[in-house]
Amino acid sequence: MTSKKGDYKLYSLLFETKVGEYDTNLCTLLQLIEETPQNSLIVAPEVCLSGFDYENYDAALAFAHEANEALKEASDGKIIILTMLERRGDEVFNFVKIFHNGAVVFERAKAKLFRFGDEHKYMSEGSGDEVQIVTVDGIKIGVLICFELRFKEFWQRLEGCDVIAIPSWWGVLRTEHFRVLTEALAVINQCYVVASDSQNAECTGLSGIVRPHGEVERNGAKASLECSFDKKEIVAMRRYMDVGIG
Repeated sequence: MTSKKGDYKLYSLLFETKVGEYDTNLCTLLQLIEETPQNSLIVAPEVCLSGFDYENYDAALAFAHEANEALKEASDGKIIILTMLERRGDEVFNFVKIFHNGAVVFERAKAKLFRFGDEHKYMSEGSGDEVQIVTVDGIKIGVLICFELRFKEFWQRLEGCDVIAIPSWWGVLRTEHFRVLTEALAVINQCYVVASDSQNAECTGLSGIVRPHGEVERNGAKASLECSFDKKEIVAMRRYMDVGIG
């Protein structure tokens, strides 16, 4: 059954990933998910379960199976969006996954690796052609993974989304870039943007939600920020300022 879209609430999460403490990180995430009601769309920070733990890479990759099963169980009546490092064959990818009602309903590999952080040395790049809109429980969702936010062709590919999720591990030295880009994306695509960045010291911590009209609220000290999802707000903005988005 498809829920009434107006019943959904959006959540951006903000918490610190403990290096090497994968079970602790998963427990933190599951607790935050449990605290949300049914019909929640939840966005967690990029690789929030492991971080980029290259020193213990095999252990981090092996943990993905356990995490997948736990998140499937936690996704009953909820939409959960996050990324995790996972091996497929001889390659490792940073997969964004959308969990809903006990299943992974969408996944794709990060298409633009952050070379300043040496990501290309440890994982393979996905295809930009897989950046697409996916409909889950009547909500049109797009995802940009951290560095992908900088590529304008992806903004165009996600035109028409109701919600764009941005799981991130964004460097604190470029804090203002993250702020400006997340807010501009919501304004230009006239949709909700749910951005979740890590609370780790090297990251911005600028998790937040931007509404279709451009109003923004950041998590601040909140581990979980809530915002009601209202499809009518998207429709009203697109009628008021008609730039050709259907």
